[in-house]
Amino acid sequence: MTGSRLVATGHYQPAKVLTNDDLAAMVDTSDEWITKRVGIRTRHVSGADESVTDLSVHAAAKALANSGLAPDAIDLVLVATCTQTERAPNVAARVAARLGVPGAAVMDLGVSCSGFTHALAVADHTIRAGAATNALVIGADAMTAVTDWTDRTTCVLTGDGAGAAVVSACETPELGPVVWGSAPELGTAVRIEGTPTRFAQDGQTVYRWATTQLPAIARQVCERGGVAPEDLAAVVLHQANLRIIEPIAQKLGAVNAIIARDVVESGNTSAASVPLALAKLLERGEVRQGAPMLLFGFGGNLSYAGMIVRCP
Repeated sequence: MTGSRLVATGHYQPAKVLTNDDLAAMVDTSDEWITKRVGIRTRHVSGADESVTDLSVHAAAKALANSGLAPDAIDLVLVATCTQTERAPNVAARVAARLGVPGAAVMDLGVSCSGFTHALAVADHTIRAGAATNALVIGADAMTAVTDWTDRTTCVLTGDGAGAAVVSACETPELGPVVWGSAPELGTAVRIEGTPTRFAQDGQTVYRWATTQLPAIARQVCERGGVAPEDLAAVVLHQANLRIIEPIAQKLGAVNAIIARDVVESGNTSAASVPLALAKLLERGEVRQGAPMLLFGFGGNLSYAGMIVRCP
């Protein structure tokens, strides 16, 4: 095998939905202000008994069912998250146990918002190296658990959810190569820290970095993937907010692509963002089989990872 391909996806969001009007009853904000500033209208909030593992299991079970593979065919489980509450066993091990995946390598990756695309690249590299055949790759975060509900600049952004993908070995690569990196000197612009643990960010720093630096990197992803931006069928960027998503897509020149805007109904779900938006896009059948899609995660650590993926 010389490469890997995306076989199937799945997603999950908690049942509870928090609207902008709900937030307006909690802090000094309004539906108009939130929609204008970030484009978000609703977000999903985990229940008190729903953990990051629970979110991951639901999404992964759907991806596994859609792939047609049995649990014992999976030999690598990767979970990208920055909101897990237990250090060990990690989330990947808990997911493997719950789904009946025996003997797989199990790893969590903590790269925040770009975690899923980092994990997807790690799965691809592992398969190319011959160390795995079928990988289960998950992005899951419960951002509302680390949200300061008195801070109107951040509480309007966050949501919870999970997305998952099954990636398998193939003779002709349909995934990658990855372009990844970071601006570590600006890494403290996005933080989850303190006691109690809370999410905070320097929004202007993140906005300037994303809208000025990332379009050129997105074009580099296309070049390495052998696809012109105008030939992309879909662009799935980290669902940070519409004021970041739309300028990047416009500067990229993906004029014929469907631009994922799941942030409107899901908010910023960190590592779950890209796979959640991707899984919904594919579930609706909006991309033809074999068509090229750009997956590009970015954010926390001011890190990024992007690749071209063919639609399964």
